[in-house]
Amino acid sequence: MSRRSPFVLPLQLAETLRVCAPTLVEGALGRLTRETCDRRLAEWSANAVRLAAIDVEVVGREHVGTEPALVMSNHQSAFDIFTLMHVHPTSLRMIAKKQMFALPIMGGGMRAAGFVSLDRADRDKALAALDEAKRVMSSGIHVWIAPEGTRSDDGALLPFKKGGFMVALQTGIPIVPVTIDGTREVLPAKDFVVRTGRKVRITYHPRVDPSAYGLAGRDELMANVRDRIASVLSTAR
Repeated sequence: MSRRSPFVLPLQLAETLRVCAPTLVEGALGRLTRETCDRRLAEWSANAVRLAAIDVEVVGREHVGTEPALVMSNHQSAFDIFTLMHVHPTSLRMIAKKQMFALPIMGGGMRAAGFVSLDRADRDKALAALDEAKRVMSSGIHVWIAPEGTRSDDGALLPFKKGGFMVALQTGIPIVPVTIDGTREVLPAKDFVVRTGRKVRITYHPRVDPSAYGLAGRDELMANVRDRIASVLSTAR
């Protein structure tokens, strides 16, 4: 049975600080490993899913693979982060807006763990962030970006931004499109009260090879990925 709980987010914030504090310190001392970050992210995301009593269904996980990939999904809710981190079978880091990295402890922990800060308002910094994403992927870590750039208020897909697609075209690294459906029922955009006991469905689609498009085919590539994400999204229009 679903119910509203004002306690989930404060409890998860405490968990975030618990995970980020040692990550920040170990990163500063040069003692942080990818395995440690992966383990802490797994614990962190599992805790959020448990607190919200989310029933997560995963479809198409076989499409993820182990080779470097740029994961692209729609963005409905802050709980996209928890649910996808919880079910993704390989190392996964995010490209996140710069404001998150300004938060005490949390921002430093994210940076130490290999998350990438993106400043869309500054073209040079945005390009530097995409170069950093290339470096992270070259190490074998999957990098996740939401090409909408922000959460959708009603769950419908917003227009896609081109940055992530240019990274894919420049590097040849495949895109794994992902549809996240149901997280807006857990925590709607601009809300702070979690609805527990909801179901979330995560669908991994077959990899898209950007080399089949070429730089001139950016718009076609964007449309292909967007169509795949929308194909099983209940709120798509």
